[in-house]
Amino acid sequence: MEKRKIKDNIYWLGAIDWDRRLFDSLIPLPDGTSYNAYLIKGSEKTALLDTVDPPMEDTLMEQLRGVEKIDYIISHHAEQDHSGTIGRVLEKFPGAKVVVTPKAKNMLMDLLRLDESVFSPVEDGDVLSLGDKTLTFIHTPWVHWPETMVTYLEQDRILFSCDFFGSHIATSDLFVTDPGRVYEAAKRYFAEIMMPFGKVIAKNLEKLKPYDIDMIAPSHGQIYDQPGWIMDAYDQWVNGAPKNLVVLPFVSMHGSTRQMVDHLASALTDQGVRVELFNLPVTDIGKLAMSLVDAATIVVGTPTVLAGPHPMAAYAAFLANALRPKTKFLSILGSYGWGGKTVETLASMTGNLKVEVLDPVLCKGLASQSDFKALDDMAAAIAKKHKDLDLV
Repeated sequence: MEKRKIKDNIYWLGAIDWDRRLFDSLIPLPDGTSYNAYLIKGSEKTALLDTVDPPMEDTLMEQLRGVEKIDYIISHHAEQDHSGTIGRVLEKFPGAKVVVTPKAKNMLMDLLRLDESVFSPVEDGDVLSLGDKTLTFIHTPWVHWPETMVTYLEQDRILFSCDFFGSHIATSDLFVTDPGRVYEAAKRYFAEIMMPFGKVIAKNLEKLKPYDIDMIAPSHGQIYDQPGWIMDAYDQWVNGAPKNLVVLPFVSMHGSTRQMVDHLASALTDQGVRVELFNLPVTDIGKLAMSLVDAATIVVGTPTVLAGPHPMAAYAAFLANALRPKTKFLSILGSYGWGGKTVETLASMTGNLKVEVLDPVLCKGLASQSDFKALDDMAAAIAKKHKDLDLV
């Protein structure tokens, strides 16, 4: 695909990765992704903002054919899907300076073995003139690495946001054409990548408020030509209260735990609490992560395996602990054959969650009437907790 005009002398470059289905050997990509770079031609200087993942470097280099000179390569983020082709671009434009945060300079020297002489570090708020176009660099640490920054183009009121506000979508549409689809993809992206840094992201959202932003151009996904709704969504995701929602990731080997899960889900529904079940052997982990953005309560359902939780249940607990959602309450349900330390093991894996732990319900073999009564009590307790916090 050729470079595409966004505004006068501002172009999208990059590559659409229609086939990619896994990112970082970890994150599902049901809709593929894109690696967005941008070319800004000022009256005096030209800047390339980010590059592409190395497997797509030939696409970017073909798009740069006919570009006479690049004076600056703006590297917002050192991760290789953004920075990995900088070396190749420098071969074509050896006079270009790589504009980075001071932390990014050191990281790129380590990751790409670039010589120190190619860098031009910038501090938070520094300004770079391209002639008739002015770039302001805003440090946004931990969105989602410590060295990240974004760039604001003053004259055209465009925020080049790198991973901030990104979404993994492969599409030929340059701008957002289906906000519902993009909202879901952006929420998935936030849940899987940004949520652990919610408190810092809230501060970085505040840093953007003084800027008049008409357009957001991220490094993954489509360009927002009406950016207000995605900025509002981020504000809700990081600052808003959790919702009246119980997320219940579970695994069942012989049906006992599933029977308990179904009973609790029904009891919660009767209490006016919304429930989302995730049968872990067949779950899209990205969907589970998205649900954690809103969950007020997590209940992990697991049988006992070798005296501890089922490995898939342990993974769900590990994931929640790593993502650090705004969840307020946590509990466990499940069954065992002769004993074990399921509760202790899962509790030791969730130290990052600032939650109130509710009494677990574990049964020996199939659940009895007293076990079902305990599940009804759990549902009632959760409903009261949610009501006391006025969750909706």
